[in-house]
Amino acid sequence: MHLNRSSFRRPRRSLWVIIGLVLLIGVIAVAGIGFSFYRSHVFSPVRMRWLINWLRDPDSLAEWRVAAGERCNGAPFQMPTEGYIGFLWGDSFRWGHHHQGIDIFGGEDPGVTPVYAAYAGYLTRLAEWKSTVIIRIPQDPLQPDRQIWTYYTHLAGPDGRSYIVDAFPAGANEVFVEAGTLLGYQGNYSGTPGNPVGVHLHFSIVKDDGQGGFLNELDIDNTLDPSPYLGLPLNAWANRDQLPVCEAASQIEAATPGP
Repeated sequence: MHLNRSSFRRPRRSLWVIIGLVLLIGVIAVAGIGFSFYRSHVFSPVRMRWLINWLRDPDSLAEWRVAAGERCNGAPFQMPTEGYIGFLWGDSFRWGHHHQGIDIFGGEDPGVTPVYAAYAGYLTRLAEWKSTVIIRIPQDPLQPDRQIWTYYTHLAGPDGRSYIVDAFPAGANEVFVEAGTLLGYQGNYSGTPGNPVGVHLHFSIVKDDGQGGFLNELDIDNTLDPSPYLGLPLNAWANRDQLPVCEAASQIEAATPGP
């Protein structure tokens, strides 16, 4: 009986085809899950579009604006400034980065929109800080057994000229301030002169280091979600398609203007 050698090769060739298809399906599945996680739990293209719409025509979207000094839903903190809450705790602008607080955009012009203390405490401004102050709150109103710090930044112009009021010069330490005390004005200083960011306040809540100091605010693990302190029942991971307004987290995507 004559045997054709090719008949022995076909099963081996078919096996490699099957293995290749399984690997391809696996790669596609992993990529899909990763992209879905990134879109659903980290980055919000919906909120980015909302911010662009608001920046283009804030007067037509006045209902999206929060007011400085208002307390939402009985929250312990008052709103530290006026404007549109564009980014939330947990948002991401690039892979591996997570936003450590909230950004409130007050307008196009730096040095105009006032920024106030959200809660009473003891203000410090390090000697090298051009655009930042931090306020120590000895007793967290939501968890009284710990100390927290509220952090305010971008209070300077694009060249680094500070918009912090004269009452808090560089080097100020442990100055008591009441809630509602004027701290300065929204700016667009990024930390690099001549490379401005949009005019806004970045507000975050920083954990205590256990020795009476504050941890590095640049790491999200060192911060707390400000949402419950401000009466906003959401963060970037909880719901990426909700508008962050004071009255409620409204599902109004369908009512927003197009891009």
